Amino acid sequence: MNPITQTDFGPTPEGQTARLFTLRNAHGMEVRITNYGGIVTHLFVPDRRGVAADVVLGFDSLTPYLAGSPYFGAIIGRVGNRIAGGRFDLGGETYNLVTNDNPQQIPCHLHGGRRGFDKRLWEADASLVDGGPALRLRYLSPDGEEGYPGNLECYVTYTLTDTNTLRIDYLATGDKPTPVNLTNHSYFNLKGEGDGTILDHLAMIRASRYTPVAPGMIPTGEFRPVAGTAFDFSTTKPIGRDIGSSDEQIGLGSGFDHNFVIDATDPDEPILAATVTEPESGRIMETWTTEPGVQFYTGNFLDGTLIGKAGKPYPKWSAFCLETQHFPDSPNQPEFPSIILEPGKTCRSTTEYRFSVR
Repeated sequence: MNPITQTDFGPTPEGQTARLFTLRNAHGMEVRITNYGGIVTHLFVPDRRGVAADVVLGFDSLTPYLAGSPYFGAIIGRVGNRIAGGRFDLGGETYNLVTNDNPQQIPCHLHGGRRGFDKRLWEADASLVDGGPALRLRYLSPDGEEGYPGNLECYVTYTLTDTNTLRIDYLATGDKPTPVNLTNHSYFNLKGEGDGTILDHLAMIRASRYTPVAPGMIPTGEFRPVAGTAFDFSTTKPIGRDIGSSDEQIGLGSGFDHNFVIDATDPDEPILAATVTEPESGRIMETWTTEPGVQFYTGNFLDGTLIGKAGKPYPKWSAFCLETQHFPDSPNQPEFPSIILEPGKTCRSTTEYRFSVR
């Protein structure tokens, strides 16, 4: 079987052609990625019987992504997550970004703006590397795009290994100080996309603290212990156990939609951040990362109107996301790790989604 193939995925609004790249390993795992937004459209993972299912939400062609997608599978940038009021100060200047989100009727900048990295056509180069079939994507974000300062050159490399790992390596350099916080926004259902909710999935998040939010979903700046709260995933529990909790934070997000502060991170080597197990199929997904945080989101705003690849609707809580990241609103939060990339410096990070069965 050819480990790398490619086909047309559809025309962009600018008249260019998006491509779909398929990477396969020797153990029945397959990932499909389009260079439009760097979107992971399909991810086939075997269960305990060796039967593969597609475990990410998405679509079979470019058209529905263009019509409107809640960032299914996409690369997020220049800055993932929210920036309060779409404003930040840097180097004595105030930068005003597009406000493209309005939680609780409070405007903010979300996931890079109206046309972030998820809606850009990336240059693509697929090849075999030591770790397995890989797709290297490049995008040059020009000075002023979506309000951000400086030209930013970005590379994102997806590698599918023979250990059933989807590895994502991010690299960025710029010519002016600018905030950078890249992530991937895949929505996972380890039963298979369109196959019910993820409430019975078992989750562990290696975090003893999280960053609570105010109305508008912007962090308050507090680091709050998870112990004794609905946010305590330090030991494995069903995702649905506390998702209906009366906790005010759950109410604000209509479920889990919060940044968890990963314990004992390493910027040079990925460490385990979270593990999710689906009992029926036996599939296990471990998230390893060099990032200090992970946004745990439980598909709270899916409402059944989007129809996925299997012809089934995607209702509320039909997927979860583990978006590895620096913390939301970091440019306005001096106590958070900085996301400012200086000229001459390189921003690097790695995230791995490691799959196995039980």
